[in-house]
Amino acid sequence: MFTPTPLNLPPYPFKITQKDDLVFIFDELRKKHLVLTPEEWVRQHFIQHLVLEKKFPRTLIQIEGGLVLNQLQKRSDILVYNTAGEKLMLIECKAPKVKITQSVFDQASRYNSIHQAKWIVLTNGLQHVYAKMDMEKGSFNFVQEMPDYLGL
Repeated sequence: MFTPTPLNLPPYPFKITQKDDLVFIFDELRKKHLVLTPEEWVRQHFIQHLVLEKKFPRTLIQIEGGLVLNQLQKRSDILVYNTAGEKLMLIECKAPKVKITQSVFDQASRYNSIHQAKWIVLTNGLQHVYAKMDMEKGSFNFVQEMPDYLGL
């Protein structure tokens, strides 16, 4: 059973319940209880960070969307859209014990080759990496801070 640990994100008042040996967290966007895993703990924190601190509209956030990459079915953790339906941000969430490495960035970059989002964000809840994509040049720039929704 996963015991939630503090992350490098503000604490939020999650609805956490237990049934038998499983712990669940209520996902406010999908309106359902999910098994609380280390990765889900990070994902739920980052979603709240997007909505409450960075002012992203809840309606523009998609969780665990599917994609096909090299004829394989994959899923992206979080996709954020703008009001025109364009993909703004691809967010890859890892468990806190998973280090944010080049291979994690490579995974997100492969997913983004399909999505073509303007930003790639990697987080394990402790470390956050933000990369602004330049699709025309096929390059990216790492930045220290993710902009607010209106700053995109």
